[in-house]
Amino acid sequence: MKYHQAVHDVPVLFEACEKPQPGTMFDATVGGAIPKELVREDLRIPDLPERDVVKHFVNLSQMNFGVDNGLYPLGSCTMKYNPKLCDEVVSWPSIANIHPLQDPSTIQGALRLMYELERMLCEIGGVDAVTLQPAAGAHGEYTGVHIVRAYHESRGETRNEVILPDTAHGTNPASAAMVGYDVLEIPSKEGCVDIEALKAAISKDTAAFMLTNPNTLGLFEKDVREIAGVLHDAGALLYYDGANLNAIMGKTSPGKMDFDIVHFNLHKTFATPHGGGGPGAGPVGVNRRLEEFLPVPRIIKEGDRFALDYDRPKSIGKVRAHFGNFGVLARAYTYIKMQGGNGLTAASENAVLNSNYLRHHLSKDLELPYGQLRKHEFVLSGRPLKAKGLRTLDFAKRLLDYGFHAPTIYFPLIVEEAIMIEPTETESRDTLDTFVEVCRKILAEDPELLKSAPHNTAVRRLDEARAAREMIFSWRAYEKKAAKDQAGSV
Repeated sequence: MKYHQAVHDVPVLFEACEKPQPGTMFDATVGGAIPKELVREDLRIPDLPERDVVKHFVNLSQMNFGVDNGLYPLGSCTMKYNPKLCDEVVSWPSIANIHPLQDPSTIQGALRLMYELERMLCEIGGVDAVTLQPAAGAHGEYTGVHIVRAYHESRGETRNEVILPDTAHGTNPASAAMVGYDVLEIPSKEGCVDIEALKAAISKDTAAFMLTNPNTLGLFEKDVREIAGVLHDAGALLYYDGANLNAIMGKTSPGKMDFDIVHFNLHKTFATPHGGGGPGAGPVGVNRRLEEFLPVPRIIKEGDRFALDYDRPKSIGKVRAHFGNFGVLARAYTYIKMQGGNGLTAASENAVLNSNYLRHHLSKDLELPYGQLRKHEFVLSGRPLKAKGLRTLDFAKRLLDYGFHAPTIYFPLIVEEAIMIEPTETESRDTLDTFVEVCRKILAEDPELLKSAPHNTAVRRLDEARAAREMIFSWRAYEKKAAKDQAGSV
């Protein structure tokens, strides 16, 4: 298999023109329509012809990788193909051109779409009510944990602990801590929740237990209803991290497992674009006793009209401006309508099938901890690579040279040299076979080739620790960093 990524010498836009010169390319007053006193002369944006700007962004896109390029097997990220029809629907003027501050009487279609999407998610998740406000999965967790706090406070209880398994996503403890809870981690037993350890950790201070099912190893927590009973008997709530919902649609639901709160990742399970920080959507569903705590406004139906209801005295308040990321919501609505109930069930069935197909083949070449049937994803161990002086990171970087995005690596932490693979349902058997072939080819290559990989990408191996410490996402931050470096060199 041959692959070589495009490489362009692309300067930042400010460097593409010698000096920003606002107004030289067009009349800033638009023929006098805008009063001169309202025209900003000091607006520091690049002044470039449209052609140069288009070339800039097209060249950058060719140096990138996404789900349209090939397999993107990031475990727990569900990087499935995004149907282009969903993008087309969101481009319709009736969706793209409305404004969130319009009077509700003028956005009845949008309110109906969101109202119906809430009902769909209720059915899929087995919950009684849903809010669409949260802007991402972690934001959904944050919202859900606030609901946990509001529920206990309404009962006159002060509980200050949230329990997590050691397979939890990293956002779980972060969300709980941000709401002010102390976090307790319990160990797993054979890859799943150790119920005895859970019982020992529960106390009168326990507010909730946060769990993903299937968990991050791809294992289904078969004792989940016993777990729910233990929590509920102690007066605590059970929270469902919906990152892995793609494995169970139409087969079971968080509600059937007795979870109290659920967050959905629309950008994962329901095929809307994501990655690179967004956009996303993390709706939160709850059972009936928690509905009164959901964020306002609630979308209600009055006869054949839709309205916004702010009269919810026990609500935790707003968690997002307006209605959330409406474009993502509209894409997810379209996707669910396209698939229908049978289609969603088939998506989960094929996701599990593809995962176990790869697991069966790759477990012959790398270690498979907890050797059981998996759901939508599985975790291998790159420990055998150490005998060659290699790490999981080297293997992952070399995959890029063959046109495959690297899997999630070094997570979950309970697996040494972890390699988490989630192929999703949208990849063909031919693609999966090619991926297996490439993995085996890499494992047989000269170790030095892996240590210096990638070789065929636009950018070679980065100093990832430095990139995490020095995040530069804007021209202002770029300028600040340049000035600091220049001052340090004097």
